[in-house]
Amino acid sequence: MPETGEVIKNTILAEKVNCYQVYAPAIAAKRMAGQFVIVRLDEEGERIPLTIADADTAAGTITLVVQEVGKSTARMARFKVGQKFTDVVGPLGTATHIEKRGTVVVVGGGIGIAPAHPIAQALRRAGNRVISILGARSKDLVIMEAEMQKASDEVLICTDDGSYGVHGLVTDVLKGIIDKQGKPDQVFAIGPVVMMKFVSMLTKEFSIPTVVSLNPIMVDGTGMCGGCRVTIGGKTKFGCVDGPEFDGHLVDFDELVQRQAFYREQEQESLASFQHHCERHKV
Repeated sequence: MPETGEVIKNTILAEKVNCYQVYAPAIAAKRMAGQFVIVRLDEEGERIPLTIADADTAAGTITLVVQEVGKSTARMARFKVGQKFTDVVGPLGTATHIEKRGTVVVVGGGIGIAPAHPIAQALRRAGNRVISILGARSKDLVIMEAEMQKASDEVLICTDDGSYGVHGLVTDVLKGIIDKQGKPDQVFAIGPVVMMKFVSMLTKEFSIPTVVSLNPIMVDGTGMCGGCRVTIGGKTKFGCVDGPEFDGHLVDFDELVQRQAFYREQEQESLASFQHHCERHKV
């Protein structure tokens, strides 16, 4: 019997994107769409907030899709089957509000496709017609296409370079849906902050209710560090405890972009130091 926190499977989905199945039966049984976990690799490790992409209650596992962007996620990518995370805490965050709205568009950009998956599943179970838009820079970076096909009534794919699907941005595809099929009843957008900003700008123009997930800005995951402060409708909120989902038309995205860049230099230095250590010691 595996131990809680044990890695059951670690597979590569795309360049610097890994999919982990982690044994966490209590979390698998209780998690809801939109929620996340906090992972620590070891006693000295930082707290990493990761959205739950899927769960298997029978196997007692949760699925985490992680992009290698810093030292901790680079270390995580090297975890082998049988290794164990020191902590896996959750489910945390406010679950996605799911109701039958009619036609709902779920937009997943890049790594944001992973947290979009359980939302698409839940919306479809609630009786909605789900159209999913998957966006990536190129074909080899499109992840979880098969899973999103199962969770959706229709899947549309676009790439920045035109190597797969529509040559263009997710906003181009969303505008095409509005023009051809009429306004959807609701839009969910998850992905890079800039992508969510422009999706929200488009849907605001058409008065389409829009939910964005601000999990990219979370740091500590408990509201204590203040790193995920965001202005929503002129009021200060915390992404991890008040969200991670908010009304996209009320988010101050310009402030959010600036906040994301606060520690970029230190993060890059830490990653470079870790990579140098790995090369030197052939890890």
